[in-house]
Amino acid sequence: MATVPVTQVKLGDKLVEDVLTPLGSVLFHKGKVVTPRELDILQAFLVPTVVIDAPDKFQDKDASANSEVMKPSVEVKSELGEQYVLMVKLLKKVYNQTVSGQSIPVLELRTQLEALLGYIEEYKVLQFAPQVVQNEEFIQHKSVMVAMSCYMLAQWVGLPKKDWMQASLAGLLHDIGNVKVDPAVLYKPDSLSLNEMEEMRRHTVLGYQLLKNVTAINEGVKLAALQHHERVDGSGYPLGVEADKIHPYAKIVAICDIFNAMTMKRAYRKAASPYLVLEQIQKDSFGKLEPSYVQTFIEKVTQFHNGTIVRLSDDRIGEIVFSDRNHPTRPWVSVNGTIVNLTTDRHLYIEEIMVRGSA
Repeated sequence: MATVPVTQVKLGDKLVEDVLTPLGSVLFHKGKVVTPRELDILQAFLVPTVVIDAPDKFQDKDASANSEVMKPSVEVKSELGEQYVLMVKLLKKVYNQTVSGQSIPVLELRTQLEALLGYIEEYKVLQFAPQVVQNEEFIQHKSVMVAMSCYMLAQWVGLPKKDWMQASLAGLLHDIGNVKVDPAVLYKPDSLSLNEMEEMRRHTVLGYQLLKNVTAINEGVKLAALQHHERVDGSGYPLGVEADKIHPYAKIVAICDIFNAMTMKRAYRKAASPYLVLEQIQKDSFGKLEPSYVQTFIEKVTQFHNGTIVRLSDDRIGEIVFSDRNHPTRPWVSVNGTIVNLTTDRHLYIEEIMVRGSA
């Protein structure tokens, strides 16, 4: 191993000692392979030197180092990532089978969902994201993301344990009615006409019709397919019912559906900042979404330790040093020793969480 100036660190070099921030938090753990992102962070924190593996040990590892640089956002080598990929593949198969009139294999779906949720502790709502998703796979990817988010939110809002898996199934199957929607409408990247919008909205009723006679799921899962676009003030669809008529699963799915739809990378659209999406969801909680569920969701997903490394909307890299409980989406961020208070600097926001702080 060798201690080298950061200016001499190359892509693919491997850190053999932890790198600390000026405040003493772990910036990178040993074993990290340097990519362009790591170089940016090292330079932003004015780290003078790092300890890397000796250069001669890397001569035979160029290919693996390069592949490390090109890894997708979802870490496929992780157990969670592997089960996520399997869940998406299975859901795509089920969608194709449902189009041809076959019954929905709930037991098979539940078995794979249980395998995925077995690694739910690895799932970080604001960070876990698939690669850029092709248009024709968007619904399946989103549904799996929603299923994981619903499982967490069901716990956070205090639903009994018996409801956690059912809420997750509600997230997984909430868009199943889209198999009956005209693909030309479903995958249209441009704005929809009024007629096309009506066609799209039918997926809620169509989904309920597909699920209503399935005995292996409870009524809440079926109602979530029907009601996930209903709003607590009665302004939603398809029936325009108000809060007391909307099933708790549907309220959970509504929040998780909006969040994951907006924060997922698309082939024709970049992902929105998760923090901006949370703020939009918070605004919508007044009259649209279940306010107590929204508050809980935002509080839980933004609970990062001080020392978490983030990228701001102006591309500066900083470290979270203080989180205001009253403004969970707008913490204080230290950028090269200067404190940026996002509560007052409203034109700035967190674009991306880059490295989590240590406990």
